[in-house]
Amino acid sequence: MENELLKVFDQQGNCIGIATRSEVHKAGHWHETFHCWFTERIDNEEFLFFQVRSSVKKDYPNLLDITAAGHLLADERPVDGLREVEEELGIDLALEDLHSLGMIKDSLNSPEFIDNELCHVFLYEQHQPFDNYWLQLEEVSGIMMASMTAFEKLWFGKVQEIKVEGFLSNGDNEKKPHSMLVSKNDFVPHEDTYIESVLKAIKNL
Repeated sequence: MENELLKVFDQQGNCIGIATRSEVHKAGHWHETFHCWFTERIDNEEFLFFQVRSSVKKDYPNLLDITAAGHLLADERPVDGLREVEEELGIDLALEDLHSLGMIKDSLNSPEFIDNELCHVFLYEQHQPFDNYWLQLEEVSGIMMASMTAFEKLWFGKVQEIKVEGFLSNGDNEKKPHSMLVSKNDFVPHEDTYIESVLKAIKNL
């Protein structure tokens, strides 16, 4: 995986070359990713769906994150990122099922790597019963949902905890209902500007 080839971009989004994934993260090069947020309107309220990252993940294990996401390889287009939804969640979607929210920048910096992403962000807003999910357990261990209003209040410091609920999967992909109280520290630390842009785009739709 670390030897996968990715396109490298400047701050303005111009392609300036190709590098391996490990080189990209070591140097902090801008590169393309695919993000797909699942949402659903329930009782006149919008809910967001988050994946629970597997405990064996090298980066951000056990934290809540975008429903499905991944890097785009050098020879891929944004639509090719749909493979991430099928691989991680076991749900086969077509481009026509999604709304494009455009390209949104996001930077995730940790002591181990610098992840500067040009994110091609999409929204999927149709109902998917939990029975339809078949998780790639080395990547994803569960799916949780939260009110978008509650999540926004949590992210921007108006409340300290919110309730999320959904399911966790065991080694046999058996789904067990689960709910818990979470703080902002239980989520992958995306930039505030990224989250703000995503929520604004969802509201505009």
